[in-house]
Amino acid sequence: MAYKPLTGKAKRSVQLSTARFNIWEGAVRSSKTVASIFRWMKYARTGPGGNLAMIGKTERSLKRNVIDPMIEMVGDKRCRYLAGAGELHLFGRRIYTAGANDARAVQKIQGLTLAGAYGDEIATWPEEFWDMLGTRLSVPGAQFFGTCNPAGPTAWLKRNWLDRSALWLGHDGTISTSHASDPVDLHRFSFTLDDNPHLSPDFVAALKRQYVGLFFKRYIQGLWVPAEGAIFDMFDEKRHVTATLPAISRWISMGIDHGTRNPFHAVILGLGADRKLHITREWRWDSAAKRRQLSDAEYSREVRHWLTTVPVPQTDLLGVTPEYTIVDPSATGFRVQLHQDGLFSKPADNNVLPGIRTLSSLFALDLLDIHESCKELLLEIPGYCWDDKAAERDGTDQPIKLADHGVDAGRYATHTTRSIWRSALRSGVHVAA
Repeated sequence: MAYKPLTGKAKRSVQLSTARFNIWEGAVRSSKTVASIFRWMKYARTGPGGNLAMIGKTERSLKRNVIDPMIEMVGDKRCRYLAGAGELHLFGRRIYTAGANDARAVQKIQGLTLAGAYGDEIATWPEEFWDMLGTRLSVPGAQFFGTCNPAGPTAWLKRNWLDRSALWLGHDGTISTSHASDPVDLHRFSFTLDDNPHLSPDFVAALKRQYVGLFFKRYIQGLWVPAEGAIFDMFDEKRHVTATLPAISRWISMGIDHGTRNPFHAVILGLGADRKLHITREWRWDSAAKRRQLSDAEYSREVRHWLTTVPVPQTDLLGVTPEYTIVDPSATGFRVQLHQDGLFSKPADNNVLPGIRTLSSLFALDLLDIHESCKELLLEIPGYCWDDKAAERDGTDQPIKLADHGVDAGRYATHTTRSIWRSALRSGVHVAA
């Protein structure tokens, strides 16, 4: 990938990043990460001597989001990543790398004395890790540089740090100083999608179509807004429910949300000859309604029977064989039973917010529809809502855990297999994942 010289807000943010803490936040693809990388590489060459660290939500995401672009910029001779050792060598300087996926990650940096640090996806870190990192930046002149996408307005990073920044380069490009009674030595740089002049108009327009609702406000406009109301507010029965299916070129997956007292729900996802995804059929067992709970062995028998004997709507097919069986990751015993019965499965990617974003993008781009026979799933979608109480309590973005079993099954089937179907869709758009 060719990286062009920084211009506009990106260039200005590098010039202004002189505080102890410097954070680039806002829209996706807005040039905030590239600007922060340029500044970090300069700091690695010219900053005070001592240990440096780079931290992401996970080391894998840090490599994908930041280290790989750095290697592309300066070459693998000047930027060499040693994954097994947890080290990056940049311009001959050793940098420790780590993930901050939970509170236990604090142990990874305890005892370190740092001259500088870089952070990716800061808003997803535990606050305890952030607080500990600040105590480690003890070399005179030490600075921090990092990036994040917006979350809810009560997120700890916004409430305790960004809102108290000494200097703010705002979404509209104006610079303001803090009105807080207790400002912190932090410079904040806020980006919208339109701040990147190097993106083609067609690509920008495609992203604006793809992200809707909450995700449009956060990932396009760069706003810290709460998750509230219906999650799939872009869902329209006229657009997304079908009575007829095209020829299915690939039966991609069966997604299963396992329940014993709660409903057990399975759906089948196919890729159509029209280069769209289709949820074609469902099977559900609600033990409360049926007044009988099934064992894992009985669930396995019933699901395998359903796969092989029930007609596929509008076809002559008696059953299908999906390429993947994707199961609720908490249902370990059921997965063992399936394996004993000859059906291999894999645990679902249960990262909820990215999974919701994938489904939202597919609905927004008209790349996913649901057959009208999936009546239970279609009943759930309109009532699938954000948990306002969780957002108010601790800034957490999460759905209300009520009547969501079909939605979870659809999310498992779709989001977990995104590397399989993404390049085959007709839009040519990189669907959010």
